[in-house]
Amino acid sequence: MIVEERAYFDHAATTSMVPAAREAWLRQSALLGNPSSLHASGRRRRQVVEESRESIAALLGTRPSAVVFTAGGTEADNLAIKGLFWGARRVRGASRIAVSTIEHHAVLDPVLWLEREQQAKVEWLDVDAVGRIDEDRLAWVLNGSDDLALCSVMWANNEIGTVQPVDRIASLCRDAGVPFHTDGVQVLGHVPIDLDRLGATAVTFSSHKIGGPFGAGALILDPQALVDPVLHGGGQEREVRSGTLDAPAIAGFAAAVEHAVGGQRERAEALVALRESLIRGLVSAVPGVIINGDRGTGHEDRLPGNVHASFPGCEGDLLLMLLDAAGIDCSTGSACTAGIPEPSHVLLALGRDETAARSSLRFSMSEATTQQEVDRLLAAVPLAVDRASRAGAVGIRVD
Repeated sequence: MIVEERAYFDHAATTSMVPAAREAWLRQSALLGNPSSLHASGRRRRQVVEESRESIAALLGTRPSAVVFTAGGTEADNLAIKGLFWGARRVRGASRIAVSTIEHHAVLDPVLWLEREQQAKVEWLDVDAVGRIDEDRLAWVLNGSDDLALCSVMWANNEIGTVQPVDRIASLCRDAGVPFHTDGVQVLGHVPIDLDRLGATAVTFSSHKIGGPFGAGALILDPQALVDPVLHGGGQEREVRSGTLDAPAIAGFAAAVEHAVGGQRERAEALVALRESLIRGLVSAVPGVIINGDRGTGHEDRLPGNVHASFPGCEGDLLLMLLDAAGIDCSTGSACTAGIPEPSHVLLALGRDETAARSSLRFSMSEATTQQEVDRLLAAVPLAVDRASRAGAVGIRVD
């Protein structure tokens, strides 16, 4: 029987809309007009889009001309990977892509598609035991950069929470003359962001991860970058991303960015306290539990609201369902691969075997998470682990 009162620990998959974003979306959704139309109603919708663009740019430390609106993080990642690759191949014959082994599938799958269908050559950037890339390997790959179309390394991993040294990676790529893309979907609102200082060619963000509406995202793209479009049509967004702009979703996205950036430091401090409380509780309550990812106790090396744990002897899917029945929402990894019985490619990249990669759960928190919810989770986990361990030992399914 499913418990009706829920404790939600899957904020990395999506989080609730913040009031300001909901109000902005509702207000704009009641109004008529296509932002590309020349009449007064269209111009008013265009004004909403451009004011949102300016607000997001100012908050993230970049120019309004760099903000390309998309329908979400997956589209923005595809535009960055395919667009930069196609542009570099067309102009200078580049054929290689450097990418980390722990990327979100929104990056991995376009890379693999380009390898399979477009004859791209992939230079895989391995990671260490906590999920941080080998900078020496990256420097070696960049040393032969004449035919390197781009490098993509995510800012922070969506499963294990490890934050990459993107400042150094961006600097290495700039020195080598290689476009650098980073998927920043998980960091917005959780770590400080200054995109001008970072100097990446392209950075991906998503609205619904930060309390904005679904269906909106952005690729922060250097206006000088050579990018071929993925979508062709009306020529919107500098002819980089055609399609009618969703003014209500963009307005909500801008409000969510303002909320996320405005309270970032205080939010991170509160989430780190909850994160460390949960980790201490898991280690105390579950013998043999393994905490994956960087174990720095601040927010510089690990996302403040992320706890990723392996429970040896348990199937992660079964643990998830047992906790679900107890009123706890969590995940076995990325929501984009939920329901697919495959081991986490992230844990495999860390050197774990398939059994260990299948025994893990991700608990992700937001500013809405309370210590009472953490305590409730800690009370439920030992029983779930015990039942899952016994089920695995005798090879039966626990109802």
